Amino acid sequence: MSLEKILNAEAVAIIGASKNETKRGFQAIKILLDQKYMGRILPVNPKESRIQGLKCYQNVCDIEGEVGIALIATPARTIPGVLEDCGKKGVCGAVILAVGFGEIGREGKKLELKIIEIAKKYGIRLIGPNTSGMMNMKINLNLVGLSDVPKGNIALLTQSGNMALTLITEAKLKSLQGISYYIGVGNEADINFHEYLDFFKNDPDTKVIIIYVEGMRDGRKFLQSAYKTSLEKPIVLLKSGRTSTGRKSAGSHTGALAGMSEVARTAFKRAGITVIQNSDELFPAAESLANLPPFKNRQVAILADGGGHATIAADFLTDLGLQLPELGERTREQLRKILPAAASVRNPVDVAGGADSNPLIFAQCADILMKDYDIGGVLVVGLFGGYGIRFASELTLIEEDAAHTLGKMVQKRDKPLIMHSLYASEKTHPLHLLRYYNIPVYDSLEIACKCMAVLSDYGRYLKSYHARTNFDFNWGKKRKSEGAEFFQKAKKEGRRALLEYEAKQLLALHGAPVKLDHLARNSEEAVAFAQEIGQPVAMKIVSPDILHKSDAGGVRLDISGQDAVITAFNSMKASAEAYKPGADFRGVLVTPMADPGIEVIIGTKIDEQFGPIIMFGLGGVMVEILKDVSFRVLPISNNSAKKMIREIKAYPILAGARGQNPCDLKALRRLLLICSEIVESYMEIVEMDLNPVIVYEEGVSIVDARIIF
Repeated sequence: MSLEKILNAEAVAIIGASKNETKRGFQAIKILLDQKYMGRILPVNPKESRIQGLKCYQNVCDIEGEVGIALIATPARTIPGVLEDCGKKGVCGAVILAVGFGEIGREGKKLELKIIEIAKKYGIRLIGPNTSGMMNMKINLNLVGLSDVPKGNIALLTQSGNMALTLITEAKLKSLQGISYYIGVGNEADINFHEYLDFFKNDPDTKVIIIYVEGMRDGRKFLQSAYKTSLEKPIVLLKSGRTSTGRKSAGSHTGALAGMSEVARTAFKRAGITVIQNSDELFPAAESLANLPPFKNRQVAILADGGGHATIAADFLTDLGLQLPELGERTREQLRKILPAAASVRNPVDVAGGADSNPLIFAQCADILMKDYDIGGVLVVGLFGGYGIRFASELTLIEEDAAHTLGKMVQKRDKPLIMHSLYASEKTHPLHLLRYYNIPVYDSLEIACKCMAVLSDYGRYLKSYHARTNFDFNWGKKRKSEGAEFFQKAKKEGRRALLEYEAKQLLALHGAPVKLDHLARNSEEAVAFAQEIGQPVAMKIVSPDILHKSDAGGVRLDISGQDAVITAFNSMKASAEAYKPGADFRGVLVTPMADPGIEVIIGTKIDEQFGPIIMFGLGGVMVEILKDVSFRVLPISNNSAKKMIREIKAYPILAGARGQNPCDLKALRRLLLICSEIVESYMEIVEMDLNPVIVYEEGVSIVDARIIF
């Protein structure tokens, strides 16, 4: 059923309506009446005839006409019966406030599955359970109970009622921006994050979407929806559960599984989402994106009335990846004409007291900077908005004129301007005027700089169409019958992993540069293969019962000579028996020793939220120690593979540090793409681990490969 009928409902049933002022069933009706909800309010309580002047129904089935949404304010144990009644009535959707479902454990999960079954049976869409409610400010449909919520164009989609309260309070106290919708996602028992995104994408009253997420049921579909939505509307997201402690908290709170933070972060950014690390930056970032045009480049000018703030801002912006270019000579000359001799007309521009008697200087300088073709946006830092307080009250009128000028200028130039003011908390009229013109004003220099970076990042994303992906993953798309036979054979034998030589054959089938190994079933074959290959050789045990060969003493390197080969074979066979008595010993792989080079790792796994992902990093034993890795959600493009390689800290080693010749990065990218193709080809694959892969000046060598299904 369309979310339109639910989120824009023309009639709401309050099931669990009450005359007790402390009950949610009373508060919900009161807030709907007070805020003049545009639809019908329908209390349901079998013990009452009227509540707050409204007719009260014995059962939801007794209501005349269509019911768009039901607010269910009854305990968890009653929800199945209530939903049955809603289904018989044909209610479109239900907001389930109760806790006691998947977030509390096994019994709660059973109850949650039961209500999902009932909802599907009748076609009811569920918000929650374990939700604080929802609001549609356009029609005053407030099923949360908060009063004085400012109306605006920012939609809130969160898994925390307290986070929603924080954001709404911030909107009231520090901004002229307000809320279009609020939805407490809760446990996502039915309606998922991506469905809400699809709704907001087409909602004319929403300009930007704020998301607070702990974990989500279907991360892959969320990325697909976010990719489409972010092309039209910015999405600002804060994800908790980055640490092991945070993940435990998220699990107990929502019953959702919080995935690996780095996987989530990179996936969200690839979908065009603005990812925020600190909660106090969440609303300012959304406010800036809702009201200002994104940067056309990454170059910003700072306009200040003091060197200290200007220097700090320059450091912050540089750390965030923005550039402070040298100003053109024409721009500097225009600034010199209106500023005192002591002023700095470089970037940052310091008016050096030039605004102390005439704050209009700020508007004049900002206009000059905005006209500079190379400048993408302007950050004003310092005392603006407080000159009337700091120096003389008559300066307030001049500041008001400057605010009008700045507001009209931003509209005309189509470039962003953000104001940092020491007097932001004073709520002076000049600063109020700036907010009226949708110019954000912040008392935190760090937040002001972060908002400039957010506008720059979003602008760069919109321009980089070639770097995007729609996150479609077509399992079996390039499946090869010869490759499928490896899995079929292993399954018949009761195995859950390919043997190493089978994994390498599968890689070779898809074009990977693999030196195929020889499987020696006895010492005589091992000697023959070693002589055929040319010595020295490496020898590795083959047993479906031993996944980690090194742990079982199942790897021998630099083996030369007939006697050494025989000794190594017999020793490994004995080690296998000692490590795991009765192990199925298939033989030993005999392979040429790999030449020395740079060791890297390529691995894939199935992430609980996003599905198949790929990892790249420094390989060998170092991967466990340094954890210098990058992640992507599969499938990847050539551009994504290139970025994965560049993201690791060890990239300079691969690129040729300290005069060394660079490694074959093209061959490395090709191998990453082959791994992406293989995982997409065989849905059986759960994990694939190529470690180490040795990278040379020309080519790569896959030394070890493991595929688990």
